[in-house]
Amino acid sequence: MENSTKNILVAPLNWGLGHATRCIPIIRELEKNGYTPILASDGVALQILQKEFPHLQALKLPSYEIEYAKDGADFKWKLIKNSPKMIDAIFTEKKMVKKWVKEYNLFGIISDNRLGVYSKKIPSVFITHQLNVLSGKTTWISSKLHQHFIKKFTECWIPDVERDPNLTGKLGHLKNTELHLTYIGPLSRLEKKDLPIKYDLMVILSGPEPQRTYLEQKLTKEVQQFEGKVIFIKGVLEPEQKNEKVGNVTYYNYMTSEEVETAFNESKMVLCRSGYTTVMDLAKLGKKALFIPTPGQFEQEYLAKRFKRNGLAPYVKQDNFKIENLEDINLYQGLPKLEKQIHWKQLLMLFERE
Repeated sequence: MENSTKNILVAPLNWGLGHATRCIPIIRELEKNGYTPILASDGVALQILQKEFPHLQALKLPSYEIEYAKDGADFKWKLIKNSPKMIDAIFTEKKMVKKWVKEYNLFGIISDNRLGVYSKKIPSVFITHQLNVLSGKTTWISSKLHQHFIKKFTECWIPDVERDPNLTGKLGHLKNTELHLTYIGPLSRLEKKDLPIKYDLMVILSGPEPQRTYLEQKLTKEVQQFEGKVIFIKGVLEPEQKNEKVGNVTYYNYMTSEEVETAFNESKMVLCRSGYTTVMDLAKLGKKALFIPTPGQFEQEYLAKRFKRNGLAPYVKQDNFKIENLEDINLYQGLPKLEKQIHWKQLLMLFERE
């Protein structure tokens, strides 16, 4: 298939909404710079990109079938038990990508944490904020494994800055390494806008089930005691947007990027998970937050503890959260706004071929 379009495959992992939403600014920049992105993922990650970019071609990749334990403590065992399915998916996606490189005349690949989406024949970029994959006692092995996969890519882009202060700490920084690392600066699909404050609190949920539902149930109860206006975004992707007002709380099942941007800018403070995509959004918009890390997800627990230790933001364990905890937000200074212009032209030069 000979064509003049410079097709780039963009493939985020389907794990919560974060990987897909942080690919949105990348896809926009590819289009601005004359490339044609082709979307590839599965489940809600693919749906969210199709909602944002209905005009782009979308391909389905196999699911990693990452299941979340009911209990955070069992999370690691669930992952290990499911790893044959995951390895299977990685092999399958490798085969599919090999075929797609020819079929769609791909100029390059950008994979956000999909380990099998690369090609020896064309430039392949891996995006991750976790060079070290925290998994408790098995951290060294999960990190070595992850780095072994990253080596297969032409470059690894880290959505953070290299120096201190940075957002990822030891997740995104290695003492010494042979990997081709490029710190591109934090990625966010949102822009800071000067809007009048409409809500005293914004609750935004994301992340895999069943933990998302547990938190929704808990917070729905707690916010009823909050004095002030609340906007509550559940992070459930459904064919149609729904909203309902209960007392001082307005609930949405999901929002588009544009609507989320407005809601963030119109809110005084935020209650959310400490997933890295949310962290980057908060830093860019200069919003203060209280974090509730996903139980058993080591990286979210690490980030939340690190921000608290550095006096940037408080956090509370999911089981212990009470609405009074929100009063702590003002004792912290908020996340650092890392002024780093992303040099897209330079980054995308990788995909130029004669």
